[in-house]
Amino acid sequence: MSLVTAPPRHHASRQAPPSTAGASPRAVSAPAARAPARDAAPQALTTRSASSDSIHLKISGLTKRYGQFTALSEIDLAIREGEFVCFLGPSGCGKTTLLRAIAGLAPQSEGTIHQRGQDISRLPPQARDFGIVFQSYALFPNLTVFDNVAYGLRNRRDARDAMRRRVTELLTLVDLAGSEGKYPAALSGGQQQRVALARALATEPGLLLLDEPLSALDARVRLHLRSQIKALQARLGVTTIMVTHDQEEALAMADRIVVMNHGVIEQIGTPAEIYRQPASAFVAEFIGSMNFLQCCPENASTLRLGQQRLECAAHDLEGLDQARLAIRPEAVSLCAVGEGLSAQVDHVEFLGAFLRITLTLEGCGQTLSADVALKDSESLGVRVGARVGVRLPSEAIRLYPLVEAQA
Repeated sequence: MSLVTAPPRHHASRQAPPSTAGASPRAVSAPAARAPARDAAPQALTTRSASSDSIHLKISGLTKRYGQFTALSEIDLAIREGEFVCFLGPSGCGKTTLLRAIAGLAPQSEGTIHQRGQDISRLPPQARDFGIVFQSYALFPNLTVFDNVAYGLRNRRDARDAMRRRVTELLTLVDLAGSEGKYPAALSGGQQQRVALARALATEPGLLLLDEPLSALDARVRLHLRSQIKALQARLGVTTIMVTHDQEEALAMADRIVVMNHGVIEQIGTPAEIYRQPASAFVAEFIGSMNFLQCCPENASTLRLGQQRLECAAHDLEGLDQARLAIRPEAVSLCAVGEGLSAQVDHVEFLGAFLRITLTLEGCGQTLSADVALKDSESLGVRVGARVGVRLPSEAIRLYPLVEAQA
């Protein structure tokens, strides 16, 4: 069991310093001055090797204010080359504002942004090296699929043959080969989003930004497209940042997740770290299902829940009056009465492979849920009104100061 004190609200990334190898930014939209047409064919789509020691993007002390309102406060973050990172959080937490600051669409009030060692903090969007996909697709309705994908290449003055090869290559990659002559109105939502993705990748940007790209799609299409995006990102190795409020998307797609709340970073970690070791009560509650129980630490190894006692190591909570115990439903197990905490079954919900059982702990009246395999529930005779034993494994418990929950 781990005690989790309130984490630093402004998370400083513990990563290697950024690479000093600079990179000349490529224009994303039409540049002010047009370069001569490019005659050379673009390189075939290839994977980029991701190095854990190479930092693609480093954000330091970034703050964004709108008048008196602080949308982002002292953000510190480093993203590795080739990494897929999700900004996750509830509406209004600042995740889209951070993405727009990286793109130069909402310039920061304070702080710096470095991309491959180059300070891009004050560069306009068209001078930064990124491609972007919006939730609303943002396709040009009067242009064909081919012309939408080729838009950035035309601005870059690529040669016609090279442009055609590149567009054909990308449309094949996103499973839209043969759709070159169609207009956006003739495509489904999922197909339009794949066109937007191909357009964002056309100029081979160093950074791909995805702003809630799946939220406007129905559940079946969303599930299919998220696997396509992840596979494409892994194949190309392009450093990718995706904004989402959907925890399932973040857990399924990201190499690392940046959990945000009220304009600050609550936690940065792999999906497994975020799920298993939430750094704050907010993260614990926002990611997945979580039981919370109010408890009183009695000593270094005992917690009291009403009139019942739970043996576990609570060293850092010794001397505190109250704490908040957190445990996932799948970590809660049932046993015979007298072998664990005593509880009564209030509700049984069938969820296919398992039952979600709602219990009330005796002596304190607090409720918790347990996800129990069907065969285990049958052997224990679980039914509404029955008394059962409940085990809360020490290694699965997280403890948070009660004051954090009330803040």
